[in-house]
Amino acid sequence: MVNETSGANAESGTYQANGARLAVDEINQAGGVLGRPLNIDIEDNQSTNPGSVLALSKLGGAVAIITSIRSTQTLAIMPRIARAGVPTMVGGTDFTLTHANNPWIFRARPHDGYSALVIADFGATTLKKKRWAIVHSTEAFGIGGKDHLIEALKKFDIKPLLIQGVNNNTQDYTPAALAVKRADVDIVAIYLASPADVGNFALALRHAGVDRVLIGSPSMSAIAAMRLGGEALFNSYSISDYVADANPQALAYAKKYQARWGLEPDLYSSWAYDAVHILALAMKNAGGTSPDALRKALLAIHGYKGVEGGYNYDVNGDGLHGYNVVKNEHGKIVFIKHVAFQPE
Repeated sequence: MVNETSGANAESGTYQANGARLAVDEINQAGGVLGRPLNIDIEDNQSTNPGSVLALSKLGGAVAIITSIRSTQTLAIMPRIARAGVPTMVGGTDFTLTHANNPWIFRARPHDGYSALVIADFGATTLKKKRWAIVHSTEAFGIGGKDHLIEALKKFDIKPLLIQGVNNNTQDYTPAALAVKRADVDIVAIYLASPADVGNFALALRHAGVDRVLIGSPSMSAIAAMRLGGEALFNSYSISDYVADANPQALAYAKKYQARWGLEPDLYSSWAYDAVHILALAMKNAGGTSPDALRKALLAIHGYKGVEGGYNYDVNGDGLHGYNVVKNEHGKIVFIKHVAFQPE
């Protein structure tokens, strides 16, 4: 597994490693895969694209790969994955990851084509907001999310009044916050990849005296974002692939994760947990670990009830087809509803 063990996103990497290790332990306690124990090697990518390339190079001989959750890091290693021909589970939500004619890519989270549809509909229909700003990170995830949201808002005859890009790990979000203030909007849609960036931007809005409805991508409801943003994120909305109250599997996972690690889980751990279990299931169904057989077995998975929802893999390698809508009520994530779409 390529993981953000160190660097700017090390906290997210800890959650991902914890989720994967919990799944491996469960599988091995149940007898392993095809009578053999499952082993996971974790290589640190230092939270960077070059580090991801180096980490992947150290995983030679792996029968399957799990990437980090960052779309931009996954894009950096996709050519090598294509050449290696190894089934790879990804957690990045950039739409293009599973639409780049790379037959070895499989996703264990919903893509941002879905997230934009849910954000647009909930913001325009339920919250009845018409004057939108979009603040996004200037990498694959943020740009892709922004583009899909602009398109989704057209259904409601809404053209964003402000589209503001910011670099990952920006030190000062004051200029972006002031741009939102000048734009006279009534809702701010946020596609920032890092929970730290979400928290810092929310604090900058609060310091600038900007009191607007906030709605955004799953990073808004990540534990690290909520801890940093504090009251500045109260009453904000988010779409999220993981929330404990969404289904029985998610609730059971929350209890197991907390019992094992003494922490509440979030999406950074849940997708990795599901990814390991799905790969193990595919190995069992394939009767081995040959790349072609494993790929076919992954595509054949339908109706698998995971922590993140029901997995039904389509021809592109996307397994999840929907998002949860949640609200931050005084620091507690409250489930509102699940929105599902038909697989391609």
